[in-house]
Amino acid sequence: MQALWMLLASLFFATMGVCIKFAAAHFNSFEIVFYRGLVGMAFLVGMTRMQGVSLRTSLPMMHVWRSIVGTISLTAWFFAIAALPLATAMTLNYMSSVWIATFLLGGALLMQGRNAPIRQQGPLFLTVLAGFAGVAMMLRPTLADHQVMGALVGLLSGIFAAFAYLQVAALSRAGEPESRTVFYFSVGAVLAGALGMLFVGVSPLHWPSALWLLPIGLLALFGQLCMTRAYSRGATMVVANLQYSGIVIAGIYGMVIFGDQLSLIGWLGMGLIIVSGITATVLRTRAVPNAPAEDH
Repeated sequence: MQALWMLLASLFFATMGVCIKFAAAHFNSFEIVFYRGLVGMAFLVGMTRMQGVSLRTSLPMMHVWRSIVGTISLTAWFFAIAALPLATAMTLNYMSSVWIATFLLGGALLMQGRNAPIRQQGPLFLTVLAGFAGVAMMLRPTLADHQVMGALVGLLSGIFAAFAYLQVAALSRAGEPESRTVFYFSVGAVLAGALGMLFVGVSPLHWPSALWLLPIGLLALFGQLCMTRAYSRGATMVVANLQYSGIVIAGIYGMVIFGDQLSLIGWLGMGLIIVSGITATVLRTRAVPNAPAEDH
């Protein structure tokens, strides 16, 4: 049953990506982040009241940092979805596990220094190399000139997603309930989206194009709730690895709905990223056991 919850979460997130691609024709990334956060705030206020969870926190600065890095990741991801084939954007964002492995490797070498030979970090090192080799295979032969910026921003979304995940894990260890953490992230998304809109402008809410904004927020929330239930009730390793099914679903959506094309070497690169991400998840779980779900 936990596997089904994770597959359902992946379906919600991939479907959200489809809605974002349609909405991006009418709204900029800051607007989409703003409305996604607004829908999340409204839903979570009601949910936390029903659960009896207080929204007061004794760790405001930890939530501020989580909101900053999470919002940067979310904005970059939405931009990448608009600029790249859906599966490519999803894969670059899901590289967060590979980036976390990179941080773990660097941290281990810095903390242990000469007392820990590099061969002890061999599996982690190979995971990082495999992930970056997958990126090179997937992007260089499949990107048009006008997609280079989208690819760079997509890589940025994965890096900041890794920062956000590490902060969510820290908040979880400090005793913060996930609903409170996600609420303050939604608040940060609303503020950051509103600030960005001051500089890049606000698009008029014309119907029916404005209707895309509601399912973006709802699908993100439903995906997060399903993912949280899967992590809380299932085997962490199984659930974390099933998360990568979202890339496959996005690939199917991209080919069927948008006519996206990916070369054979591109598909091989995507597969290499998925394998390295799964391996990085194994290593991450050893370093951070019982970690919470990643946000999208």
